[in-house]
Amino acid sequence: MNFLEYVAKARVLAPAGVPIPRAALCRSPEEAVAAFEGLGPCMVKAQVPTGKRGKAGGIKPANSAEEARSVAERILGMAIDGHAVGAVLLEEQARIAREFYAAVLIDTASRCPLVLFSTEGGMDIEEVAATRPDALRRHRVEPEAGFDAAAARALLSGLDLGGAEGAVADILASLYETSGRVDAELIEINPLAVLADGRVVALDCKLTLDDSAAFRQAELAGEAAEEPMTDLEREGVANGLKFIQLDGDVGVLANGAGLTMTTMDVISHCGGRPANFLEIGGEAYTKSEAALKLVLSNPGVKSLVVNFCGAFARTDVMAEGVVTAWKRLDPDIPVFFSIHGTGEDEAVRLVREGLGCEPFDLMEDAIQAAVDAAHSTVSRGVAR
Repeated sequence: MNFLEYVAKARVLAPAGVPIPRAALCRSPEEAVAAFEGLGPCMVKAQVPTGKRGKAGGIKPANSAEEARSVAERILGMAIDGHAVGAVLLEEQARIAREFYAAVLIDTASRCPLVLFSTEGGMDIEEVAATRPDALRRHRVEPEAGFDAAAARALLSGLDLGGAEGAVADILASLYETSGRVDAELIEINPLAVLADGRVVALDCKLTLDDSAAFRQAELAGEAAEEPMTDLEREGVANGLKFIQLDGDVGVLANGAGLTMTTMDVISHCGGRPANFLEIGGEAYTKSEAALKLVLSNPGVKSLVVNFCGAFARTDVMAEGVVTAWKRLDPDIPVFFSIHGTGEDEAVRLVREGLGCEPFDLMEDAIQAAVDAAHSTVSRGVAR
């Protein structure tokens, strides 16, 4: 779940004690004029869940009420990285002395929280990490140890922060505590600015929450930004399925996100293009028909690969669901199976007897066959 800047600041940073500028959310030029009267000179900022807004022309200054109106008029309705701008945030202008970067995220390698800080704020942090790695401080947090202001000061040790060390350390500690409290995958402040009067203020914030934690964060999750979706993707949401439509020609049906991603990678390696991301698991028995409809409704799909690998989820249960759905839908498209793991003998028998096709021994062979079929005029029926 991604969040707009104004939600991240008002609902997460401010309650955590992180200073933010005075601001007002506006959905029309008239509202921008009214907001300017209370704020004075301000920045007009497009509210979309993506970066590089400034480079796209989505952040502009306004030094008068009329300028606030005209700037808001230009920005509202813009499309930035596929997101239509439906609101702007008017935020009081800040006299910036220095810009820092601060973030807390989940390090996928260690599966631990990672606190990041750099004195190179306001820039692409990826560029900083690549070209000046010493400018980016990292602290991998062992959950049992935690991360407090003392740990933050140790992270900042040796950096010339111009007297802002204490305030920055407190903010880093607050970010760490807040990230765990709201199940955040990422809280990023860029820039974290030292103002001319010495205050340290978050001038921007990017917030991403773990989708799986929505039930714990119901109130906050209800304010998540809407992501652009195709009609088929909306249908997937309605059916409780995570479906992402792509522009390839090889449909994918697999269990587990990791196996699905691996299947997509192998399709690309074999010279094909995946047509979708869609993973199903033990619930395949009940959702296989809806899942199969989604994959086959993509007009670009010319072949399908079904890749099951069972551990706790039984492949025979998943296979039975897919075979039953296939018979109901009766699609005219070649399908190729790879089945391994718990219940695979029964699963292979179900596919062999139910659909008259033989699953492949190797995943790579099944995927290569699907790629070849998509590139040829082969119609139904599959067998090796």
